[in-house]
Amino acid sequence: MSMVGFIDPATVSANSGTIADRSRLVAARLQKTDGEQIFMMPYNPGRHWILLIVRAKRETVYFLDPLPGNRVVDEEAKNIVNSAIKIYNSHIARAGRKAVIWKTLSGTPKQPSSVECGYYVMRFMRTSSWILPWRLRRSMPRETRKRHTPKKQLMKSGMNGQSLFAKLLNRGIIEHLYYV
Repeated sequence: MSMVGFIDPATVSANSGTIADRSRLVAARLQKTDGEQIFMMPYNPGRHWILLIVRAKRETVYFLDPLPGNRVVDEEAKNIVNSAIKIYNSHIARAGRKAVIWKTLSGTPKQPSSVECGYYVMRFMRTSSWILPWRLRRSMPRETRKRHTPKKQLMKSGMNGQSLFAKLLNRGIIEHLYYV
C-alpha cells in the first residue's frame, strides 16, 4: 500500500453534496488504510483551490494555500475533515482527541495573480514527493552528504519518495520545510 493517498476533489469540494455525505466519503477513504497513510485532499470551496494533507491516525491536518497573506481554513472543509476523522476513530474504536489539530504550513510558494491556484496545489502535491530527499541532504553535515546521498539512502531502505515523505511527516520534519 502506498504511504500517500489521494482524495478525489470532485467528491469533497463545495456543491458535491451535504457536509455529512462528504464526511462519510472521506471517512470511507481513511478506513481503507492501516492508519499510517497520508492523504492529499485538494479542495475547492468555490473559485479557489487549497490543499489539505490529512493524517487520520495522528488527527492532524496540514493546510496549504497558494494565495498570499494569512489565510484561514474554510469552515466547511474543516467540518468535513473533522467529522470524517471522528467517523474514522469510531470505526477503529478509538476515543481520539477533543479537537483535530490544524496546522498551516508556512513557506509555501504563493501564486503571483488570481488564477494559478490549481497549478500551485498540483505543484505542492508533486513537490512533496521529491523535494524532501534534497532538503534532507542539504541539512546534513558535508562529510555525511558525501557518503549518503538521498538516492543511496532510498535504495538502501527500499523506500520511494512517497514513503520517505510519510516517514518525515510522522516525525514532524515536514512542517519545517520550505517548498521551492
